[in-house]
Formats: sequence, C-alpha cells, structure tokens
Amino acid sequence: MALVTFPDLSWLGSSLRAAMNAHTATYDERARERWVAEPAKRVEAPERTPFERDRARVVHSAALRRLAAKTQVVGPDTDFARNRLTHSLEVAQVARDVAHVLGCHPDVAETAALAHDMGHPPFGHNGEEVLDGLMHAAGGFEGNAQTLRILTRLEPKSWSPQGRSIGLNLTRATLDACTKYPWFRRPGLAKFGVYADDADVFSWLREDVEGDRRCVEAQVMDFADDVAYSVHDVEDGIVSGAIELGRLTDSVEREAVWQTVREWYLPEALSDDLDQALVALSQVRAWPSRVEQGWPTGYDGTRSSLARLKNLTSDLIGIFCGEVQHATQRVHGVRPLSRYDADLVVPQQTLHQIGVLKGIAAHYVMRTDERVRVMGRQAEVITELFETLNAQPHLLEPMFAADHAAAPDDAARKRVVCDQVASLTDGGALAWHQRVC
Repeated sequence: MALVTFPDLSWLGSSLRAAMNAHTATYDERARERWVAEPAKRVEAPERTPFERDRARVVHSAALRRLAAKTQVVGPDTDFARNRLTHSLEVAQVARDVAHVLGCHPDVAETAALAHDMGHPPFGHNGEEVLDGLMHAAGGFEGNAQTLRILTRLEPKSWSPQGRSIGLNLTRATLDACTKYPWFRRPGLAKFGVYADDADVFSWLREDVEGDRRCVEAQVMDFADDVAYSVHDVEDGIVSGAIELGRLTDSVEREAVWQTVREWYLPEALSDDLDQALVALSQVRAWPSRVEQGWPTGYDGTRSSLARLKNLTSDLIGIFCGEVQHATQRVHGVRPLSRYDADLVVPQQTLHQIGVLKGIAAHYVMRTDERVRVMGRQAEVITELFETLNAQPHLLEPMFAADHAAAPDDAARKRVVCDQVASLTDGGALAWHQRVC
C-alpha cells in the first residue's frame, strides 16, 4: 500500500506559488481602526503597520506570559509536554502558514492564534467548567469570552479619555479574528464569545457584520488550534506513556475510542468513517505503530523514536493544512482572501482525522481514573478560592479590588472575583488557595 504524506497540489502549479508570494488582501480603514483612536507616535525606526503593533502588544502582554504555567493536557510541570503558551506558539505558526497561502494577513491570523487561549483559567477546561458553574447566575464563564475581556478591558495597557481601561486596544480586524464564537451566551450552547457587560466593544468590532458569521482569519485561527492540539496532544500522550497507538488494532478498543470521539467532538460520526480516517492516518510514513527497516517499533524514548514522532507531527500538520488550502482554493480560486469575502473549506475526511486524534488523547489521557481524581481536587481548589474571595474581597489584588469597589451590583462583583481567579496560573491558584482558604 502506498504511503500517504502530503496531498497532491500539482493542479495549482504556478498559480499556487504566485499566490504564496503575492501581497495579502487589502484591509480598509475600518479594519485598521482601533476602538479608541490613538495619537500618532514619534518613532525613529521605520513605522510598523497597525497589525504588527497588535501582534507586538499581545506578545508583550502579561496574559500571554501566564500561559506558560497553565495546563494544556498533561500538566505544565513536566519537562516535555506542552503548556498553554507553547501550544499557542505552535497554533500561531500553523495559522501564519495557512494565512500566507490563502492571502489573508498573516499578522492578523497569528495574533489571533497567540491570543486565543489567554482567557483559559487555571487547570484548563476543568477550571473553565467549574467557573462556569460558579458564575451560572451571573452570566457564566467561557474561556473565549474571557479572552475578549482580557484584550479589551483587563490587560493593563491603554485607557479611554473617560479613564476606563480598554486593554490592548487592538484593531477591529484583529479583535474580530480573535472572536472564535461571535455571540452572547445562549440556552443550550456551552460555547460563547462575549459577556453581556462587554457588549459595547463587541458591537463596535462587529459593526456591519450580519449574524454569527466569523471572518476568515478567525476561521484560520480556529482550524490552526484544532490541528495543533489534535496532533500535539497525541504526541505528548505517547511520550508520557499514556498512549500506545498499536492498541487501536483491537476492534473493541477502537470502538471505545470512537465513542469518546462522538461524546466529545463529532456526535454524528460513524464508526466506519472513523475507521477509514484511522487507516489514512496509519499510512503516514512516521506513524509509530508501523514496523519499518531501521526504526524501532512504536515509541521507546530513544532519540531515533522521538525523531520519528516529531516527523509524524510535521507530516500530519502538513497534510491537514494542505488539504484545507487545496479545498478552499478549489472553491474560492487562487486569490487573496480576507475578512468576509470567503470561508475556510475543511474537507469531511480532514475533520474525521482530526477528530480521531482528539479522541485518542481524550480517551487515554483525559478520562483516566488518575486524571479524574486530580480534576476533582482542582475543582475543590477553584470553588473554595472563588467562594473565599467573594466573601472577602479585600484579599483581591489591587487592580481587581478597584474593579470590585466600582462594581454596581452583586453580579458585577462576582464577575470581578471570577476575573481574579481566572487570571491565576495553576501554581498560583494552589498557592492562593493555601494562603487564603
């Protein structure tokens, strides 16, 4: 059977190469506008573009630095596994590569990718679910809505003439690209991208946009996130010893993983489709369960097997990105794409393959008995810390204490307490809990 590495893009020929080297699509004055106008800066070096300034503001932010001590999947205290910061850097690289080929502005896509996890609280999605429950009567909690709040309110950088913190004051195009779920909280939907008290900036950044449609740069960011964490979470799981891909040759084992895929990611996916996706993945040259001349079987911690695993991640990223670039340009042609003039096209088989990888990581890493026990303790820490700070707001950090004092009602005060807890790293939450609870 022939080995699958990268999709055939020869049909594009010189047109694709021309698109890759072409200038990105034009972004008008409204796309480059900031929520609060800023005076021109006196600069000695050559002037940067507005989108380059956006990227620099995110790179230099405290919220981005804190991601280095927040959980991705395997805890951030390990030597090899990703944390939220390294994951965000990898998402940014994938997003920039995809944007470059499609012609949307690479700085806009990269900045959105760098910022996309800023709103994650301590202990990853576990902390997110706990805070959402604690905030149920006060607007809920969602990491993406928290990201928008950080970018437009909480991160200390810019101020309005009225004396209000406006966060990093990014351009409209960049903020829109950061908005993964451009809607308010809705019954029956776990995901949303904006809290009610951030409606003013949300209305501004979504001016002239109808409904819930996402700009193409946000779609690139979202796809890059899926690609990066589906591939890298499996890599981390293999290195930690939690995942052995060879186990998927057993039909009973495989069906248990497919059930996780349906429960967590693709509820309508058929086992036959997921089987076919796994077959396609297993044909990639560096798949660890293959036995080839000169390579060890599976992963054994040697330099050669780790190199093989790294090549697997590179091949998979290349395959997924190539398939989406191919499909999108088939529909929209080889031209620069930006804002709302196109939608990213993700083939069904690509969705299934990404879903298979996500399901493998979820089944073997996130659903273990040890993981459930740890998550239970993490939930206790978040809950007790939130309740203590809500009852004793004088314990808040000065910037949050000031927000709390200015809050007009109990719901707003709880939101400030939530902002404080969500800002903490994993280690910070444990230290605060030990100190104040």
